[in-house]
Amino acid sequence: MSGGGTDTLVGCEAALGGGSKKRDSLGTAGSAHLIIKDLGEIHSRLLDHRPVIQGETRYFVKEFEEKRGLREMRVLENLKNMIHETNEHTLPKCRDTMRDNLSQVLQRLQAANDSVCRLQQREQERKKIHSDHLVASEKQHTLQWDDFMKEQPNKRAEVDEEHRKAMERLKEQYAEMEKDLAKFSTF
Repeated sequence: MSGGGTDTLVGCEAALGGGSKKRDSLGTAGSAHLIIKDLGEIHSRLLDHRPVIQGETRYFVKEFEEKRGLREMRVLENLKNMIHETNEHTLPKCRDTMRDNLSQVLQRLQAANDSVCRLQQREQERKKIHSDHLVASEKQHTLQWDDFMKEQPNKRAEVDEEHRKAMERLKEQYAEMEKDLAKFSTF
């Protein structure tokens, strides 16, 4: 490189002992090593972003985990408070209310059950009485029908006898009328 007239060797040329035998302004080989080291650091800071990104990533993860941990702690604390309130206040109230009302409900259910049992028993008795009445009525009708059927030949005989007597009377009446007509026809 050319500067104001004197040539100075740049870091790697000085370390390699390149070109001319002139020494740099620092004058020692150790200083060349320091310059190379400085150039490496400058290069890594300007062009190599991995350490910066890794640092930022570590910071982000640390912050995220802390915030997440705090959020989870708040959620857990809220849950703990809700559970405590439920155990201390809500459950005893529910238990007491249930005890008070459950006995009433049980009594009402028992009364309703008894009423239903009585109604069913009455209905069964009514059905039994009705069924017995139907059976008795059917038997009575059967007996009446049998009696009716037994009487039919006798009644038929009576009717036939009455019919025969009526026919004989009519024959006699017509015979008398013919006699009377015969008497008048002779005149």
